[in-house]
Amino acid sequence: MSRVILLNKPFGVLSQFTDKGLEGTTRPTLSAYVDVPQVYPAGRLDRDSEGLLVLTDDGRLQAQIADPKFKKPKTYLVLVERIPSEDALQSLRKGITLKDGMTRPAQVERVEPPELWERDPPVRFRKSVPDCWLKFTIREGRNRQVRRMTAAVGHPTLRLVRWSVGEWTLDGIASGVWRDA
Repeated sequence: MSRVILLNKPFGVLSQFTDKGLEGTTRPTLSAYVDVPQVYPAGRLDRDSEGLLVLTDDGRLQAQIADPKFKKPKTYLVLVERIPSEDALQSLRKGITLKDGMTRPAQVERVEPPELWERDPPVRFRKSVPDCWLKFTIREGRNRQVRRMTAAVGHPTLRLVRWSVGEWTLDGIASGVWRDA
């Protein structure tokens, strides 16, 4: 039987168990949060992103979760700078041309600020620049895709939290905590 672990990865943590960075530097890794042998992340979540990271000991399942050809939906809660116009949201829904080509269409909608844990360090706040939360669902997973898409329509991402992958969600999982699926 395959083991599947759902981790709420904190901001600043690498999506790997060891740090192969510069000699003499140490960055937090999954090993500080998950002490389960033979499980590996199914896909990645950038160091400056938070939220659901699925880990498994099943290579085939790992590939199905991570590979865009299986079109597993991944939903993010995204705090962006300024309030996107309906035209900007429509552009995201149609797909955006990035340096590595056209993205698949995304499901995007404005949402009320979600009840989330405090981030450490906190998101910068500017009195003169409003912000807005979006619920963003994609079915591919290019490097830093959501951040690049929001920037392409003039709304840089300030905070990005992956809320779900397929049927798995963060519901009830605190930051830095994991549970079996």
